[in-house]
Amino acid sequence: MSLNSKDTSPARRLTLAEGLSVDRLGYGAMQLPGPGVWGPPADRERALTVLRRAVELGVDHIDTSDFYGPHVANELIREALHPYPEDLLIATKVGVERDEWRAWNAAASPDALREQVDDNLTRLGKARLDLVYLRTGGDGLLFPDESTSFADSFRTLAELRERGLIRHLGVSGVTVEQLAQARDIAPLVAVQNRYHLLDRGSADVLRYCEEHGIAFVPYFPLSAGALRADLDPSQVPPGFGPSEIQVKTLDAVAARTQATRAQVALAWLLAHSPVTLVIAGTSSPVHLAENLDAGRIELSAEDLAELDGLV
Repeated sequence: MSLNSKDTSPARRLTLAEGLSVDRLGYGAMQLPGPGVWGPPADRERALTVLRRAVELGVDHIDTSDFYGPHVANELIREALHPYPEDLLIATKVGVERDEWRAWNAAASPDALREQVDDNLTRLGKARLDLVYLRTGGDGLLFPDESTSFADSFRTLAELRERGLIRHLGVSGVTVEQLAQARDIAPLVAVQNRYHLLDRGSADVLRYCEEHGIAFVPYFPLSAGALRADLDPSQVPPGFGPSEIQVKTLDAVAARTQATRAQVALAWLLAHSPVTLVIAGTSSPVHLAENLDAGRIELSAEDLAELDGLV
């Protein structure tokens, strides 16, 4: 990938719907707010620079949510990039709210979802949201919202799509059963579940996406940053860090491909399935360039076999 122009090769682009294709390496905005995805960034100008530089380097798919901050990520995106390039897809998520204790709480009642869609429209400065994911508790990271059923929640977003407030729909944190249920209500273009080199827990969801031509967007593609060689071990969340054997394998592949550990992990996701869209996030301009350069990495059959065998 050239770091000064968009890579238009077929292998690097994925069609989500008719007339809509994106580069398979995008950007996730979750790390733009302060620690714990709460409050303003320590360096606002750097955050704005990262967003602008991402677009300069060819990113045409940014993933965000109004509950990042809350509101901070969306406000930064608007300040940095509005008016938006015509080919820039901004995906957002609803179904969660943050409380005064900074917890992540499910909030997927029809009224809550309508309010969240309106908040995203306002803070992003858009008349219609490009892609909206319903974030659920299907992956165990959130408690399901017992005030409403998954079907009723998704049906609310489908109604907002019919009203023209949303262009495309997705789901996040879902099981195969929920995914199939959503497709019975309205068309889906993308699924966002936790998945990375060390966590294949959503392999069944990925297979479903491959079989039905749906984009699969793995969140935490670098295991919450744990797959970066320069990350302070004290900052690695419990259960996310690689073992010594996994590190040894990663570093061996990195040496053979003249890449960093993080680039190998991202290149594996791209090679692992043709329907993956990678949205590595960062607040560092250096890491941004490193992430986007992962598209140049060509993993051999030996490399892929070793990486596939890490879990």
